Amino acid sequence: MLHIAYIGNGKSVNRYHAPFVLTRPDAWHIQTIYDRHVNTPKWPHLEGVHYTDQLEDIWQDDRIDLVVVSTGVDSHFEYGMQALKHGKNVLIEKPMTRTYQEAKMLFDTAKRKGLFVQCYQNRRFDADYLTTLKVIESGKLGEIYEVDMHFDYYRPEVPQNAMHTPPYHSFLYGHGCHTIDQVIAYWGKPQHIHYDVQCLCGTDHMNDYFDVDLYYPGLKVSVKSSYFRIKPRPSFVVYGKRGMFIKEKKDRQEEHLKLFYMPGQPDFGLDRPEDYGTLTYVDDKGIYHEEKVISEQGDYARIYDGIEASLLHQTEKLIKDEETLTLMEILETGIKQQREGGLSDD
Repeated sequence: MLHIAYIGNGKSVNRYHAPFVLTRPDAWHIQTIYDRHVNTPKWPHLEGVHYTDQLEDIWQDDRIDLVVVSTGVDSHFEYGMQALKHGKNVLIEKPMTRTYQEAKMLFDTAKRKGLFVQCYQNRRFDADYLTTLKVIESGKLGEIYEVDMHFDYYRPEVPQNAMHTPPYHSFLYGHGCHTIDQVIAYWGKPQHIHYDVQCLCGTDHMNDYFDVDLYYPGLKVSVKSSYFRIKPRPSFVVYGKRGMFIKEKKDRQEEHLKLFYMPGQPDFGLDRPEDYGTLTYVDDKGIYHEEKVISEQGDYARIYDGIEASLLHQTEKLIKDEETLTLMEILETGIKQQREGGLSDD
């Protein structure tokens, strides 16, 4: 049994962490949750959990095996470093830090102390992403030469009301940390990148649109997102030399969580037939096929399965340090291109 302390008691903990940990009662126990407003909580308290507004309750508790930093990105580095200095293993919400250098300092400190620190990249276990990888690896599309990924909203009020925001509160940081990480996880570090990061509401507002093209040998992966898409584009479109695959709908875990339909239900997060992607290809005999692809099942708890294996059995981290550093470098560079007002290759 591994014991967890959460720093933060907001949406992240109560929607994207705790519900999944509770599906692994033989492996994990939530020991403590730190909440600065412990007497006026916005979320119901979990049974059997110690809630506190004193960080020392975490630092001085030798039973705690993992501290999860689930606050705003402004404080990720500070809390992460404090936890490491108190000899705690650490999991940090995404984006991991404000800068590449802060992330590197955390990794370097953890290595010196023989501790575990990792970023919480749960979107690697989205159903749409896992299904797309399954199709690519089936070989039915032949050699893949282009992938389009989209994460769209129609929430114009968000950028319209966000004035003079720091880079780490930008749209690119907040949403690129999901999708760009998925690219890095599967294809690795790109050879070069083209950035188009814009402020459609004007330069005094947060960036509200990005189109980042990541280039690999024989392959271009485009990650696009906007607050102004009244109808969202497909989640994934994959083009191969023998066909294409379209996954229109996104993973449904978040949809269910917002409805307080929680993990552990038999159909939690499962795609329906109308959510399945469409695979179109020509086989070795020249025969045309068009078929639905049953979706893989997403499960954010698999992040915690990986941490358990790393802490107890010293297995390799699911999210490697160099992958997180690559992501931070891309986010920082993209914001720099936007802030300078130009389109550029890197």
